[in-house]
Amino acid sequence: MQTTLNTSTRFHGVALHSGQKVTLAVHPAPVNHGIVFERSDLDGAAAQRRIKVSPAALIEASLCTVIGNDQGVTVSTIEHLMAALAGCGIHNALVVLDGPEVPILDGSSRPFVSAFVGVGMRGQDAPLRAIRLLRPVKVRMGEAWARLEPADQFSMAFEIDFPDAAIGRQQLELQLCNGTFVRELSDSRTFCRQSDVDFMRANGLALGGSYENAVVVEGDAVLSPGGLRHDNEPVRHKMLDAMGDLAVAGAPILGRYVGHRAGHTLTGRLVRALLADPLAFEWVTINDEQAHSLPGAGVCAKDLALAA
Repeated sequence: MQTTLNTSTRFHGVALHSGQKVTLAVHPAPVNHGIVFERSDLDGAAAQRRIKVSPAALIEASLCTVIGNDQGVTVSTIEHLMAALAGCGIHNALVVLDGPEVPILDGSSRPFVSAFVGVGMRGQDAPLRAIRLLRPVKVRMGEAWARLEPADQFSMAFEIDFPDAAIGRQQLELQLCNGTFVRELSDSRTFCRQSDVDFMRANGLALGGSYENAVVVEGDAVLSPGGLRHDNEPVRHKMLDAMGDLAVAGAPILGRYVGHRAGHTLTGRLVRALLADPLAFEWVTINDEQAHSLPGAGVCAKDLALAA
């Protein structure tokens, strides 16, 4: 069945790229509502200020995930929040924020997950539909590529390769069901090189970034206080990002995602390529047994404690 939050929950923080202070609230929503963002800082009717998450709303960007509507309203850096919603199995929610960018918080999905688990989720009297892979779909950009392929459970395999010794080559594969996202990925933070930070700030980006909301490396050194939360935190965060980007499909996916040096642009293109090929997938109504093949089934406070 579909799910939503028991009650609303609120967040306050700075936007990673603009540096603006943002207040964001996630509210329960009725069945078949999906995930909808609303900009409360703009004038006009609510319908004009709202963006329903879908592949049609996706605006291609390399540094973050951006969505927009026909009125020119946009919201950026939604990936960590979308990963938290998908990882907790929340299908219907209204996200209201007073700025153009979701706050970065600690650079991971953990603050969102913690709040969602804190207020609790409730089932709704409506069936849940999912996208089931029937054949592989792959997209490529240079040496980077991403693929979705048939599988009985939602799983993910990812490989990254960076010249910095602090990151290097990392790979990980996980079955992302029954709370695995919360336990294994939700606390992994965004990461970058100090040289990238300097370049972005020179170009008016990453103005809200700090050592407290990102893992910053240079060569073999981790510059952020406290070091890494996991030895392979960078690849875990890449998987977290991919989780949020796949959620733009607007429904859970029954299949296996494989990413090699993939980023937001590539995963967004993969979602569009999948839904553009009617022979590659089918819509299925999830029964109780299949529900345990999806990320949010049975998520509880214990999962969050195990991620600490």
